[in-house]
Amino acid sequence: MANLKEIRNRISSVSSTMQITSAMKMVSAAKLKKAQDAITAMRPYSDKLTELLQSLSATLKEDSGSKYAQQREVENVLIVSITSNRGLCGAFNTNIIKQTQHLISNVYAGKKVSVLAIGKKANDAFAKQQLIVGNYSALYDDLTFDNVANLAERIMKMFTEGEYDKIEIVYNKFKNAATQIVMTEQFLPIKPIEGEVENNSDYIFEPSKIEIVEQLIPKSLKTQLYKGIRDSFASEHGARMTAMHKATDNATELRDQLKLTYNKARQAAITNEILEIVGGAEALNN
Repeated sequence: MANLKEIRNRISSVSSTMQITSAMKMVSAAKLKKAQDAITAMRPYSDKLTELLQSLSATLKEDSGSKYAQQREVENVLIVSITSNRGLCGAFNTNIIKQTQHLISNVYAGKKVSVLAIGKKANDAFAKQQLIVGNYSALYDDLTFDNVANLAERIMKMFTEGEYDKIEIVYNKFKNAATQIVMTEQFLPIKPIEGEVENNSDYIFEPSKIEIVEQLIPKSLKTQLYKGIRDSFASEHGARMTAMHKATDNATELRDQLKLTYNKARQAAITNEILEIVGGAEALNN
């Protein structure tokens, strides 16, 4: 009977876990809908702004480029690693940490690399290596464009003052609830457009191209960072919903197996009791 009690306790424990994972799945599903709508609505604007900026920048002379487009010899690198503040979302955070570590160990081996963490998981992973130069985990408490713009301005200032020669962003791009794509984007200096560019000579620019580009670049960079964080935010809830759905299914399967084991053990115990009674009765008759 001690064995039966142990199985009952395990069934109760698994059932409680299943209720928790099911509740977390429902919460993430509700948050995912809002986050997905936000990033879906933002992507066309961000892509068009980047396309316009690249088109204008490519038609300017090299000597009239922006201070954000200065190509310097890469010695100091800043990696903006975007993770979540909480776990229980599968390999969501692990993939970002692995990609960031790959950049540090392989791509920028021999360079001085620093990490700016957006999310507690990235901060915890790289704090031991003493690579963290900033922790902006609180950004998720009030995720607005204005707050992200302030952070983007700080990063841009680090580049223009020569503190870093290159800045990369590592984040999860949202595809659907079950799929997140690890992205590594060059934030600064601005990546020059590849291939031929259409001639805009038929257009009259007011103010001048240079002034337009100078105003568009900071706005585009702020939008790029905000889009990356929004993508990561939606991906987090999608990954957590999928992970909790799988956890609930596994808990259900384990509970059913334990119930079957419990019924078998209970039936065996009843059978043994009957055999003992019958054996005792036979011994008395003899």
